Amino acid sequence: MNTNFLANRHIGINDKDIQEMLKKIGVSSVDELIEKTIPENILLKEPLNLPPAMSEYEYSNHIVELAKKNKIYKTYIGQGWYNTITPAVIQRNVFENPVWYTSYTPYQGEVSQGRLEALMNFQTAISDLTGLPLANCSLLDEATAGAEAMTMMYNLRSRGKKKAKANVLFVDNSVFPETKAVIKTRGIPQGMEIVHGDYKTFEFTDQIFGAIVQYPNNEGSVEDYRVFVEKAHANETLVAVAADILSLALLTPPGEWGADIAFGSSQRLGIPMFYGGPSAGYFATRAEYKRNIPGRIIGWSKDAYGKLCYRMALQTREQHIKRERATSNICTAQALLATMSGFYAVYHGAEGIKEIANRIHQHAITVSEGVKVLGYEQLNEYFFDTLYIKLPSCISLEQFREVALKKEINFRYHDTGEVGISIDETTTDADVQSILCVFGSVAEQELTVKKEEKGCALPKELIRKSDFLTHEVFKKYHTETEMMRYIKRLDRQDISLAHSMISLGSCTMKLNAAAEVIPMTRPEFMGIHPLAPKYQAAGSLEMIENLGNLLQVITGFDGISLQPNSGAAGEYAGLRTIRAYLESIKQGHRSKVIIPASAHGTNPASAVQAGYDIVLVDSDEGGNVCMDDFRKKVEENKDDLAALMITYPSTHGIFEKDIVEICDLIHKAGGQVYMDGANMNAQVGLTNPGYIGADVCHLNLHKTFAIPHGGGGPGVGPICCAKHLVPFLPGHAYLGDNTNEVSSAPYGSVGVMPVTYGYIRMMGEAGLKRATQAAIINANYLAACFNDTYGVVYRGFKGFVGHEMILECRKIHEETGISENDIAKRLMDFGYHAPTLSFPVYGTLMIEPTESESKAELDNFVEVMDTIWKEIHEVKEGKYTLEDNVLVNSPHPEYEMVSDEWNHKYSRAKACYPIESVRNNKFWINVARIDNTLGDRTLLTTRYETFED
Repeated sequence: MNTNFLANRHIGINDKDIQEMLKKIGVSSVDELIEKTIPENILLKEPLNLPPAMSEYEYSNHIVELAKKNKIYKTYIGQGWYNTITPAVIQRNVFENPVWYTSYTPYQGEVSQGRLEALMNFQTAISDLTGLPLANCSLLDEATAGAEAMTMMYNLRSRGKKKAKANVLFVDNSVFPETKAVIKTRGIPQGMEIVHGDYKTFEFTDQIFGAIVQYPNNEGSVEDYRVFVEKAHANETLVAVAADILSLALLTPPGEWGADIAFGSSQRLGIPMFYGGPSAGYFATRAEYKRNIPGRIIGWSKDAYGKLCYRMALQTREQHIKRERATSNICTAQALLATMSGFYAVYHGAEGIKEIANRIHQHAITVSEGVKVLGYEQLNEYFFDTLYIKLPSCISLEQFREVALKKEINFRYHDTGEVGISIDETTTDADVQSILCVFGSVAEQELTVKKEEKGCALPKELIRKSDFLTHEVFKKYHTETEMMRYIKRLDRQDISLAHSMISLGSCTMKLNAAAEVIPMTRPEFMGIHPLAPKYQAAGSLEMIENLGNLLQVITGFDGISLQPNSGAAGEYAGLRTIRAYLESIKQGHRSKVIIPASAHGTNPASAVQAGYDIVLVDSDEGGNVCMDDFRKKVEENKDDLAALMITYPSTHGIFEKDIVEICDLIHKAGGQVYMDGANMNAQVGLTNPGYIGADVCHLNLHKTFAIPHGGGGPGVGPICCAKHLVPFLPGHAYLGDNTNEVSSAPYGSVGVMPVTYGYIRMMGEAGLKRATQAAIINANYLAACFNDTYGVVYRGFKGFVGHEMILECRKIHEETGISENDIAKRLMDFGYHAPTLSFPVYGTLMIEPTESESKAELDNFVEVMDTIWKEIHEVKEGKYTLEDNVLVNSPHPEYEMVSDEWNHKYSRAKACYPIESVRNNKFWINVARIDNTLGDRTLLTTRYETFED
């Protein structure tokens, strides 16, 4: 084994293990297993044409060389992205800590209390700063948050007496361009009309259901929207405000002057620009809209013994449950980045954040006054950090830009000829002098800045008077020692891949190798503005191009867009690309999308968001697409059929043998085939969507391609497509065409792309293929081990599973009263995160072991599940009652284990140390089973609220 190559470190099983496992599975070779798992007619005949694998050392040198090609200029472009200072204690202990970046979405609250508290801090900070009582935790970016605001207002039309059929959204001219572009992409297919204008002169009609304004606006002006909001509300129109979160430390928050929704980016709260992302979008609204707000909400609840605790509330997996009736297709959020922003607010507190905001404001005033002295006209009467400067007629924009670039400074250059300057947290007195030197050089004058307090350039009536961040959590941790200990206290409450296998089906939780992750923190990648001149991002652009080419080879397609910020965003982008193509060939009337019952959970929601009607196709008894029903539905809808959305292998964990015929039937009916790439981890190197016959697919880079899950994000969901769809991929103004734009930044979340790029370059063709084979071996090994106990619900055409399986738990419940939820909670006592619960089949558990797990870890998991099986039978046999047994009382928190009282018939040892391996690696849980009903019935979403209130 060459220990310097990633594949040998990434894949958990070796040749000896494989032989033992194949014997258990009942096949003689890996090739035999693959041939019995994947239909022969879709297996690739040739290896993928990928570059040779790099060693970890070679990749480290390669990525450093790419990073060095980037040029870090002082940048004042703004427009939603600003340089920040990430506190080292947060970068070191959160962003670079696998306990935080390898954890799963906190659906299982009992083993996620640390992250849930951190996200509750984020929600509390957003709620405080915006002046609105309900915030989520979080969205993808500012532009998509704006689109979600639009959709929410549209769905709330029925609350107004005269708005039931209103379909017009007003967007002020001075909303950020990328937000306007994404709103257009998202709104038009859903039947909305977008109108732009000046909020000061806009006249409302009965057709206006919502309005969106920017605060401060695109030019940096702080506008007073109070009269506008009054007019909107008099017209039964809701108002959403895109607000700069840091400015709200000084400005009156939108919630205090009548806004119904505030949204934006929390990037300014300590997150690097990353050439566009990731950073967490935020969203806050009024309490009465709690059933309508998109995304995830963290709320208070109590455990079985009455201890206060946190859980995900209301929207937990709502897009999977509601499917085509979902109000949003949000799946991945930006949890890791929201966590970091929440810690930023904790570390600085109200006074620290006000000091940062005021320092920025003071620098902006100094520059404003200085450029006026030099003969320029500063057009903003009121501003926070952004100036809008008109050049004298004798100075051209190109002349000015040339001087600025020679001094390695980036300003924003408006299409109308003005210069924009957005001051940020990193701006120093020396930087202010450098800015004025540029203006002075162009004007052939010189100005020396005097350091002095400059007063305020905000309207008196909009200066913030209310307090914020008053909870003690924002007051206690302002020294690095205390902050470090607080972060550590929280991370001890979470299970992550640093502790044990996370065996979740449908959400591949594989190794995020350190060699892949480390390059993310290079300053050359972290510090570039996404709208900076392209030559300054040469290294990042080369990496993006290389990564795109690699992913096209892997998927068998001709084009790619890396813009979507999540898998569900990729689903939407793929459908939007299909829609644009169909419109180009005069087939825009096609309005229906066929979706099998075995498709990924967000598919129906994404199709509705793209403006399509859903046609569902049943599964047969084996979990496959029912071909009779499929042929019937295709024939019935052939004149209106736009696309098929199919997940392959399906969420039932099997490769369907009829997949080629399925694709052919759709094409003959005039539709396109969209393949959901959620389960691409079972395809790479063995088959691919292009070879199978699909037209477009998305990829979850946070699943198959090793980007850390981060407790629910960052995600990246690029789409790859066939040649005829390439012209219709998402665009962006930065790229020369903003058609079909689906996120704020031109290339989405570039900051995490070195992970996927490194994964592919270091694995190489052979390593990627071995990884896929290992994933299938591991899954079938577990399926064989559970065959005589739990049993597997669905198997493929020759009796084998793909890379995941669904364990049958419904008979257990029928015979004993023990539910799949009881099994999931009991696993926590053994130090394991629960598998996917009751999805895609109610009453079951879905397991995906991934290729990264060792045979020893798999065998330990089998021993755990076998022990639980025996515990179930102890209940069945009457040794313990259904009301008091080790399963229904699980998980057993530490405080219960050490209490003076013990009121169970079983022993403490049985509850706490059921097998020997637990004694060697005990994960102590700090809450008992959480009361989900209480947390939904009484929704409390900030640190201030209690049930007693």
